Amino acid sequence: MALEQQVMTDMVTAMKAKDEAALRSLRAIKAAIIIAKTAEGAKGEITEADEQKMLQKLVKQRKDSLEIFTQQNRPELAQKEMEEIAVIEKFLPKQMGEAELKAAVAAVIAQLGASSPADMGKVMGAASKQLAGQADGKAISAVVKELLSNL
Repeated sequence: MALEQQVMTDMVTAMKAKDEAALRSLRAIKAAIIIAKTAEGAKGEITEADEQKMLQKLVKQRKDSLEIFTQQNRPELAQKEMEEIAVIEKFLPKQMGEAELKAAVAAVIAQLGASSPADMGKVMGAASKQLAGQADGKAISAVVKELLSNL
């Protein structure tokens, strides 16, 4: 089932259950889908890869807000962000663990023949493309930096 159809089905369920957190999150996803579909050059269609990028962007925005609300001691707003993150992440593929991520990045480094921290850009490009949707960009960057500095 396409993401848009799944979101609509889940919205109906959330409305019936009076689940405000899920409904708020699903409406945000639906709005992002509509914006993506009506964007210039989209032709009313979005690919699965674009859907994944969009969902990751929504999660990242909420994590950034969560961090700010936590710093400002606003637990009620931080709680809303955590609830929305949980709902949005249900639509994303399972994220890699740290050990899996290190193994995948090490494979990319070996494949490219990278030998120093100067090769970070080349490795990041390949690793980000290969691990899209499976790991956060910050996590990939940290592992690449760690592995290249140990060479």
